[in-house]
Amino acid sequence: MEDLTQQVASEVTSAIDDATGELTTLVAEYAFSVVGAILILIFGWIFAKVLERWTRSGLSAFKHMDATLTRFLSKTVRYVVLAFVITTVLSQFGVQTTSIIAALGAAGLAIGLALQGTLQNVAAGIMLLVLRPLKVGELVEVGDVTGVVEEIGLFTTEMKRLDGLYLMVPNSEIWNKPITNFHRNNIRRGDLNIGIAYTDSADTAIAIMRGVIERDDRVLSDPEPYYYVHSLGDNAVAVEARYWTLTPDYWDTLNEMRKLVKERFDAEGISIPFPQRDLHLITGQNGATLPITGGQEALPDESRS
Repeated sequence: MEDLTQQVASEVTSAIDDATGELTTLVAEYAFSVVGAILILIFGWIFAKVLERWTRSGLSAFKHMDATLTRFLSKTVRYVVLAFVITTVLSQFGVQTTSIIAALGAAGLAIGLALQGTLQNVAAGIMLLVLRPLKVGELVEVGDVTGVVEEIGLFTTEMKRLDGLYLMVPNSEIWNKPITNFHRNNIRRGDLNIGIAYTDSADTAIAIMRGVIERDDRVLSDPEPYYYVHSLGDNAVAVEARYWTLTPDYWDTLNEMRKLVKERFDAEGISIPFPQRDLHLITGQNGATLPITGGQEALPDESRS
């Protein structure tokens, strides 16, 4: 029994010595790799942060660079550096990084196909932030959507409609449609079109419109206002004035012009007719009124030849 105990103790001691020897060999073999990997991670992390800060500062120097796009690009630079650092650390331990990169590429392709619509919104958001066809606070019309831009993100654009409702539009929907920006240009043309009766003088109506418009200080003298007869309609003669104002003054000027011209027309006896139609009745041989059907009078049989 004593011999068996000594034999077991001897085997245990031998196993511990072997494990210690192997551990010592592993430590000696991978110590520098571990230390090098830790140093690479530390310095790589610091360098990624510094490079992100430099990128953000450099992009912020451009006046037309949006803050959202600046953050996105600086974060992208940081993640690219960190990916390179992790790949370098894995190579320190003899890992075949080529296969890992290939796997990540395949995974990225699959994710890209799955998130195709989302990536389209991201690409459209970047183009909107770079080219800036619209800015926060501007009134724009995109397709059937009209509203004031409140925020432009990488995925969606938030707007407030003219009736005060909140609206979120995917960036791809905005980028793929014509954009009308009502605030981008400094001046804007106002068109004042009013119909008068055929019995009224077009020259008098134009003179009244000229007097009202050119007395307003908000109307620009260059380009010069233009007055003319726009059309001869079914019920009225349309006279029109085209003038230019600063964009912020556009709506107030147009609304006040309509009111003032209407008041002056009333004072000068210029009427603004409403739609009307003249009806001519045809009487038969016995004096009875004949019905009108299909735009032609229904004549009695004996009157037809």
